[in-house]
Amino acid sequence: MNLLLVDGHYYLYRSFFAIRGLKNSRGEPTNAIYGFIKALHKMLIDLKPDFALVVWDAGLPERRTALQPSYKEHREEMPEELKMQEAPLRRLITLLGVQHTSSPQEEADDLIASYVLAARSKGIASLVATNDKDIMQLVDAEVKIYSVSKKDLLQKDAQQAGYALLGPREVKQKWGVLPSQIVDLLALTGDSADNIAGLPGVGKKTAAKWIEKFGSLEKLLESAHEDPKIDVKIKHAHAQLLENRKMIQLHVDLPLPLPIETLEISPNYPALFQELENLEFRSFARDIEQEAKRWGILLQ
Repeated sequence: MNLLLVDGHYYLYRSFFAIRGLKNSRGEPTNAIYGFIKALHKMLIDLKPDFALVVWDAGLPERRTALQPSYKEHREEMPEELKMQEAPLRRLITLLGVQHTSSPQEEADDLIASYVLAARSKGIASLVATNDKDIMQLVDAEVKIYSVSKKDLLQKDAQQAGYALLGPREVKQKWGVLPSQIVDLLALTGDSADNIAGLPGVGKKTAAKWIEKFGSLEKLLESAHEDPKIDVKIKHAHAQLLENRKMIQLHVDLPLPLPIETLEISPNYPALFQELENLEFRSFARDIEQEAKRWGILLQ
């Protein structure tokens, strides 16, 4: 059995910036709604999950801002044209038969990680739709990343399908380290998107080479480096690098707002069709009408 977990805000922003200028006849922006719901519907077709959940960010956890007060402080406010699309999108997601949730003052990736761990304990594999680097640390034989990034669609079969599933082998090819070592690598490189400063002058390739050589961040910090200047730089940043690691490590013990057993996919085809018509997604509405017919449901 599979659980599909969708990083809601990633797909919301991705859709908003990928599709420009789409509005209905009432002048209401619909680009983020359209891009998101089409992407989610494609996931359901591609992956045929038994359970599905969209997870939203709902603030910053104190455990991170207490460590680094500047964490994500430079992120811009959500554009007004995007804000006004959130409510109709969430309604549409529900009509598609997928539930959505968040936890107060928690980020989506920690809640996703907690669902992954809970699913694993029940023998349920997880498929995580995201572009978040931190999520890579969860990947194993039972946890894969659903990616639509162009960099991950280089293989012919992935190009034809329009998506790639990243397992341990693909993560190693992409990052140069195992999924279990991603936290150590990101502690060294930092993450400009989250305002986490890494070791100056150290990029992904160098960090991967060091982690590959020493095995872990702790072993790197304990060992003497062949270049004395780099050795001094690493030792000087010792506390910062361990702090970075704590910032990037996902928390897997958050309470689940919705039990996994309640996440079965159950579309409300009549209401979904009407809402798509109202939003003037007429071509997509026809697709949903045909899908409903295959299940023996007549909408008109």
